[in-house]
Amino acid sequence: MYHRYDGGGVTVDGPAVLVRKNFEETLSVSGSYYVDFVSSASIDVIASGASEYSETRTEYSVGADYLYGKSMYSAGVTISDESDYQAATYSFGVSHDFFGDLTTLSFGYALGQDEVSQNGNNEFDEDLDRHTFRLGVSQILTPKLVMDLTYDLITDEGYLNNPYRSYRFLSDPLDPAAGFQFAREVYPETRTSDAGSIQLRYRLPWYAAVGAMYRLYTDDWGIDAHTAQLSYSHVLRQHWTVDLKYRWYTQTGADFYQDLFLFPSQDEKDYRGRDKEISEFSDQTFSIGLSYKRPLEWRFGYQAGMTLQYDRKMFEYDDFTDLTREGFLPGEEPQYELDADVIKLLLTLWY
Repeated sequence: MYHRYDGGGVTVDGPAVLVRKNFEETLSVSGSYYVDFVSSASIDVIASGASEYSETRTEYSVGADYLYGKSMYSAGVTISDESDYQAATYSFGVSHDFFGDLTTLSFGYALGQDEVSQNGNNEFDEDLDRHTFRLGVSQILTPKLVMDLTYDLITDEGYLNNPYRSYRFLSDPLDPAAGFQFAREVYPETRTSDAGSIQLRYRLPWYAAVGAMYRLYTDDWGIDAHTAQLSYSHVLRQHWTVDLKYRWYTQTGADFYQDLFLFPSQDEKDYRGRDKEISEFSDQTFSIGLSYKRPLEWRFGYQAGMTLQYDRKMFEYDDFTDLTREGFLPGEEPQYELDADVIKLLLTLWY
C-alpha cells in the first residue's frame, strides 16, 4: 500500500507491506511493515517560531488468528519507532459464535507501553501506559441486515502531552496590546475514555449495500464527541466496486483547554493546554473508492486486486485561532480552518 496525507502544512506519506499466510484453515499468521515520512510546518510549528522539520516513523507488527470450533483467538504485537517516541502494543482477543452463527460475541484487550523523549534534550525521558478493553456484539437481524455494537474503555497513565507544545498567555492581563508569551503545556497524568458505537449494514437488491454508524465518546478531561457515518457500496460489471462514504465528527473542548490564558500556570496541578486536538471543533470527510478484483491463471497467485481511495477532510475549529494572521489583538485572531487530502493505493495478491 502507498498512503499520503497532505493538509494544514503537514505531509505524511510512505509505503506499507502486509503478508498473511493460512495453515490448514485453522491458523492464520501475518506480519506487516509500515513507514511514515513526515514533513511538517503546521500551524503549531509556525506559531511557536520553530522551523519546518522532517522525520521518519517505522512500524512493525506480527499477529496470529486461531480458529477452534466456533471460537476465534487472536494475538498480536506492534512496535513503532521514531526519533523521539517509541511505542509497543500487545493485544489479545477472542470471539465466539452463538445461536446458529447468527450472533458473534467478542472481547479484546490491548496493553500499550510507550517511551516519550525530546530531540535535543537527553535528560527528558517519560513513560506512558495504556490499557484498552473492547466488548462487541455482531447480530444478523435478517438475511440482508447486520448490526454491530461495540464498547471501548481506555485508561492512560503517564506523560500525555506533547513535549514541544506550548500554550500562550497575556504578557499583561490588563493590556492585551502588550502581546502574549508561550509556556510549556501542563497536562494531567491520567485519562479515562469511554466509547460506544452502533453500526448497521443492509444489502440492497441491485448488488449494492448501504451502511450507517453512530459513535459516542466521552472522557474525564471533559471531551464529548459524536461521530456519524453513511456509506454506499456498489458492484459494477462483476470485477469493479465503488465505495462512497460521508463522515461527520464534532467534539467539545477539554476542561483545561483555552486558546488564550490570562496568566501562566501557577503549579503542576494547574493544567494548561492549547493543542487544537483537545479544543472544540468539527470535521467532515467525503470519501470515494474504486476497487478491482479478478482471478488469475498464474502459478504464484490465484487472485489479484487493486483499490484506489481518495478522502477530502475539512476541519473547522471553534476555539483555536490562527496566529499566523497578523494585525489582530491577542484573542481576536480569526478561527483556524484546515483542509486535507488523503490518498491510498492498495495492491493485493492472493496466493
